[in-house]
Amino acid sequence: MSIDHGRHFLQVPGPTNVPERVMRAIAAPTIDHRSPTFKQFAGSLLERLPRAFRTDSPVVVFAGSGTGAWEASLVNTCSPGDRVLMFETGHFSMLWHDLARRFGLDVDYVSGNWRSGVDAEILADKLAADSDRQIKAVAVVHNETSTGVTSDIGAVRRALDDADHPALLLVDVISSLGSIDVRCADWGIDVAVGGSQKGLMLPPGLGLNAISEKARTASKTATLPRAFWDWQGILEANGDGLFPFTPAINMLFGLKEAFDMFDEMGWDNVLARHVRHGAAAREAVAAWGLELQPANPSEYSDALTVVRMPEGHSGDALRGVILDAYEMSLGAGLGKLADRVFRIGHMGAFNDLMLAGSLAGVEMGLARARVPFRKGGVQAALNMLAEPPTEKARAAAE
Repeated sequence: MSIDHGRHFLQVPGPTNVPERVMRAIAAPTIDHRSPTFKQFAGSLLERLPRAFRTDSPVVVFAGSGTGAWEASLVNTCSPGDRVLMFETGHFSMLWHDLARRFGLDVDYVSGNWRSGVDAEILADKLAADSDRQIKAVAVVHNETSTGVTSDIGAVRRALDDADHPALLLVDVISSLGSIDVRCADWGIDVAVGGSQKGLMLPPGLGLNAISEKARTASKTATLPRAFWDWQGILEANGDGLFPFTPAINMLFGLKEAFDMFDEMGWDNVLARHVRHGAAAREAVAAWGLELQPANPSEYSDALTVVRMPEGHSGDALRGVILDAYEMSLGAGLGKLADRVFRIGHMGAFNDLMLAGSLAGVEMGLARARVPFRKGGVQAALNMLAEPPTEKARAAAE
C-alpha cells in the first residue's frame, strides 16, 4: 500500500526547490523564438543577466547543463595541447579536469585532500615557475558542492596579478551563483560557468558563461572544435534578441521570473540569508557533536553543509532512513566521499522554517539510524534563527 508522507523535502544541493511563481512562468504557452515578442523579451532578459555575475560583460545562455557550460569555457578559449592549471578540491573539479583531458589539453592537476579549497600559495609558486608563460588558463571551482568548501577567488586573482601572468581565469560558479557572492569584475574572472538548478531557483536546463573581453579575444584564435558551444554565433544573434538555435524558451520565462524575485528580495538580502542559514546549520552540526567536511572555517560554504559520518557508520544508510521515514532527500557523498558524508542543501528558494524542518529530519534520522550523536542540534539552530537577521550577516554577504 502506498502511503502519502506529505510534501517531499528536497534538500540536496541541486537541483533545488523551485518557487511556484517560477514554475507558473515556465508553464506559460511557448511562443515563436523568432517573433518580435520574443526578441523584445530576450533582449531585455539578456541585459539583466550580468548583474547576477556582478559584471558588465555579456552572458551567454545555452540550452544545456553546467557540464555543457564547462565545455564551452574550454573549447572557446583553448587549443589542443594548451596547458591548463586546475586544482583538486572535490568531485566536480575532477569532472571538469577529466573533460579538459578529453579535449587533449595538458592539464596540471594539483592534488588536494577534499577538505580545503584552492591554495593560492601553490598557485603563486606554479605561476612563478612558468617563466615562459605556457599556462593558458587557470580553472577552479568556487563552491565545491561535494565537500562544502568555498575557495577564495579573490586570492586566486591576486596570485595571478602578483605574478603578472596572462593566464585566463575560468571559474565554476554553478552553485555559488545566487547563493554566495560572485564578483566577476572585481576578481577578474574571464569565464564564469553557471547553471540554472541551484541558487538561481530554476530546474536544470540552462548553462551560462559570463565572458570577459579578454576571453572573447582568446576565442578568436582558439582552435578546439566547437559548434553548438561556439560563443561567437550566440553573441552575434543575441545582439538582435535572437539565438542561433532553438533556445529553452520556457526556461527563459522562468529565469526572468526568478530575476524579478531577486530584485524584489534584494540581491544582497538573498546572499545574507544564505550566510545566516549556513551559520545555523553549522550550529546544529556542532551541537550534534559531528564533524564538518571542510577543515578551514574561512572556507565554510553557506550554500550547503557537508557532514562527516562517524567511523563505521554509513551515510547512504542514514539518507535511506531519512527518506523512508520523513520523505526528505539529502545529498549523497560523491567520488572519494561516497557513503562517508551526507550533504544538506540550503540554497535557492529557502527560508527559516524549511531549514528548521530539514535539521529536525536529520536529527530524528540520526536517532532512528542509531548513529552516535548528541541531541540538541535543532534547538541550537533555532536559537540562532529566532533572532532577526543582523547587519553583521548582511555585511558578510557584501
